Amino acid sequence: MMQLDDVVPSTVDAERVHEAMERSVRWLDRCIAAHKNPETQNLFAIVQGGTDPEMRKRCCDEMIKRNTPGYAIGGMAGGEDKEDFWQTVMQCCELLPEDKPRYVMGIGYAEDCMISALLGADMFDCVFATRTARFGTAFTKYGMKKLKKEKYSSVFTPISEGCTCYTCKNFSISYVTTLFKKDSAAIQLISIHNIHFLIHMLRDLRTAILEDRGEEFTVDFFKNYFIEEGVPQWVKNALK
Repeated sequence: MMQLDDVVPSTVDAERVHEAMERSVRWLDRCIAAHKNPETQNLFAIVQGGTDPEMRKRCCDEMIKRNTPGYAIGGMAGGEDKEDFWQTVMQCCELLPEDKPRYVMGIGYAEDCMISALLGADMFDCVFATRTARFGTAFTKYGMKKLKKEKYSSVFTPISEGCTCYTCKNFSISYVTTLFKKDSAAIQLISIHNIHFLIHMLRDLRTAILEDRGEEFTVDFFKNYFIEEGVPQWVKNALK
């Protein structure tokens, strides 16, 4: 259960970001006062502050004082530079309590979720998996595939080899591509696949970390996922 917060893109002027951060703290107090079911609902604070390290630290400090059951890192995926993105996530994860969930709001790209998890985040949400499905784009081990392209109309393998989702177990890329031109059910099939992909990507990462092979898993994932264009520099910097 999320507090009400004042969220603005980190690209606006610093004064507005500061205003939003201070207001979010005040609104958390009001939400805590109004919260009638603390035994059955976990009210999460939402950390704001743009990409300014000082504002993020101040907001984290204030939110921690309220001792909520979990903490969200808000205001990301709003057009900020990727270097600012990962550094802000890292800073907040380092400041927020390790024994409570840390939730990065609004991120759905596979690389963003992977990096954020490695930096200490536990939870994510985004419409991207289903929104991009509406345009015929699917997540795969080797990056995203635009299934509307004509070249896929004669490909009779699953969207992603080895995937165990309902779509990949029952339909070929050719079927989904052809269906996309005629029926919105194709969007549902791609959505099922995309959500399955993200969930299992993060489950596999968790297993790898528990088995002390997290670094090997991560390197292999990014080499494959960016096999065509090469791993972005911001990803390399975050991994360092």
